[in-house]
Amino acid sequence: MSSQALKDIAAVLLEPTKYVLENGIPVQGPNFENGLSLQDLLRSYERIGFQATSFGRAVEIVNRMRKWRSSEEPVAVNGLGEASPHNIAQTRCTVFLGYTSNLMSSGLREILLYLVKHKHVSVIVTTAGGVEEDFIKCFGDTYLADFHLSGLELRKKIIQRIGNLVIPNTNYCKFEKWLTPIMDTMLEEQKASGEVWSPSTMIHRMGKEINNEESVYYWAYKNNIPVFCPAITDGAIGDVVYMHSFRNPGLIIDIARDIRTLNELSRNSKKAG
Repeated sequence: MSSQALKDIAAVLLEPTKYVLENGIPVQGPNFENGLSLQDLLRSYERIGFQATSFGRAVEIVNRMRKWRSSEEPVAVNGLGEASPHNIAQTRCTVFLGYTSNLMSSGLREILLYLVKHKHVSVIVTTAGGVEEDFIKCFGDTYLADFHLSGLELRKKIIQRIGNLVIPNTNYCKFEKWLTPIMDTMLEEQKASGEVWSPSTMIHRMGKEINNEESVYYWAYKNNIPVFCPAITDGAIGDVVYMHSFRNPGLIIDIARDIRTLNELSRNSKKAG
């Protein structure tokens, strides 16, 4: 190789940085030498890099959402120039919690329950499975299994599978037996009042009727946290709705009503996250 070729290669490989990272954050992991609190460990994630940095930033965003109060911002007052101290203290960032059904099927259900029970969230948006799996767990356990179990063999045993979890189909039968008379009552109330149901009002009623402190939606009912599920018929609830439409037709579940309510909640929130 000629000396000029070597110079050309060196010019490419050994070219010094021209841009100065004045505000750059050095990569650094947690230091366990002096002991770390949980908060210290979580704060350290932002400087680790890769997905840990994204997680660390997510923690910071959630903490900002939880700490925000309207007292930190200019507050609207009445004609006398007064603002209610109670409203100032109680008005919080509207926290929307969204999750899919697999989280409710797993042991993360207990984390979701804690958040809802202790009012750490304002609104829930989830899938049909995210609703029904909570109620179904009130009628029987979900069990750990294996991702590689034979679907054919599980079907022969009438066992449902969710990833590496299995659920006796009997639990779904108990759910249908519980929900059907509730829907009968809902239909009677609809006929009497002329007011149709929506997914959120239906879930609210189900949370009331389950009357079980192990249920996420029991606590959503108790704490008046609305639960929105645009695809509420996409699962076991849909099967019950389908069969009920033949046995006792007429129940209306208005999705458009919930879309309006959900969008207005977001639009009218002073801050949301």
